[in-house]
Amino acid sequence: MAGNSDPLTPRAKLAVTAGKAVAAASRAAGRGSGSVIGGKVALKLDPDLLARLAQHLDVILVSATNGKTTTTRLIAEALRAAGPVVSNALGANMPAGITSALAGGSDAKFGVIEVDEKYLAGVARDTDPKCIALLNLSRDQLDRAAETRMLAENWREGLAGSKAVIVANADDPLIVWAASSSPNVIWVAAGQMWKDDAWSCPSCGGVMQRPGDDWFCGQCGFRRPTPSWALSGDHVIDPHGSAWPIHLQLPGRANKSNAAASAAVAAVFGVPPQVGLERMYQVQAVAGRYDVVQFMQRDLRLLLAKNPAGWLETFSLIDPPPTPVILSVNARGADGTDTSWLWDVDYTQLTGHPIFVIGDRKLDLAVRLEVANQHFQVCENADQAVQLAPPGRIEVIANYTAFQDLRRRVGN
Repeated sequence: MAGNSDPLTPRAKLAVTAGKAVAAASRAAGRGSGSVIGGKVALKLDPDLLARLAQHLDVILVSATNGKTTTTRLIAEALRAAGPVVSNALGANMPAGITSALAGGSDAKFGVIEVDEKYLAGVARDTDPKCIALLNLSRDQLDRAAETRMLAENWREGLAGSKAVIVANADDPLIVWAASSSPNVIWVAAGQMWKDDAWSCPSCGGVMQRPGDDWFCGQCGFRRPTPSWALSGDHVIDPHGSAWPIHLQLPGRANKSNAAASAAVAAVFGVPPQVGLERMYQVQAVAGRYDVVQFMQRDLRLLLAKNPAGWLETFSLIDPPPTPVILSVNARGADGTDTSWLWDVDYTQLTGHPIFVIGDRKLDLAVRLEVANQHFQVCENADQAVQLAPPGRIEVIANYTAFQDLRRRVGN
């Protein structure tokens, strides 16, 4: 039932109004979108506000280590075929940002919400979702998120008995373990390029066997479930065996994987795969990711990579050598302050590219590249790196806050 047939309490209305006012003031002061501070104020005034705002919506939650923001955008586009959508499209994915996003969508039918992995179980309790998409789990922000097996365990406990339809990646053992406690799961063969967080069985700790695309534990029998949806090359195979072409403006295999999961989610709400996939073509860039911008008379393509799995996928996207590459790594609070993950990334894949290194932790990255026998130059900033780069489009790969710094500098 769309619309506000269940009106907000006076306290909730006050909380929404105050949150919007604070957000507007934050934007006016040039401090970003204001969605997080606005949501924090609103939740202080009414701690139950998130649940109240979600009451009249069909809520879809999206969580993963990589691909949350993009998949949220793709699902939102597909579901607009079935009604108005409200979404936290800019990636503010903790309770304050989610509350702020929902406060702006009183006429929506669907709420498509990206959720930070650590908050998934709590947000699911508050918003009573109809569907939850679980894409992948890999090491990330080692100082904050603990290890992936613990996250999978938290999800498994938090989602046990959930009434939501869970759309889950059958190719990631940690995701399968997390989703298996739910009674209603749709399995999608979305693929898994990064396997280094899934060599031990999440159920018993035994060694996983991984022949081809299959996987199973030789000790306890925990194994890959049979998927009903699958990514196959440039097509999504639906549960009836029909193949639907994926046409995206977003590059790379990872985004085809995101589209396959998104098509399965949209189908839960009656949107046929052909319609959903056609609508996903509208998405050109997601919060600046994949954008090509002009800066200092050069074309720069901005690519976000926050952890080893993300860097591996991103290396598969970039133009071949000798395309110049700028790498930028920070280690601020939002990135995780531990940069030891740099040693998990195979930088030999950049052989032949002229590499330019910037960011707060450029020296950490320089040591890593030195060990990987790469040719690189350490630069003071993006301007210097662009000046030194040989001709041609420049690929720029950055982790989270480094990416935000770059967007501000290049005017995106």
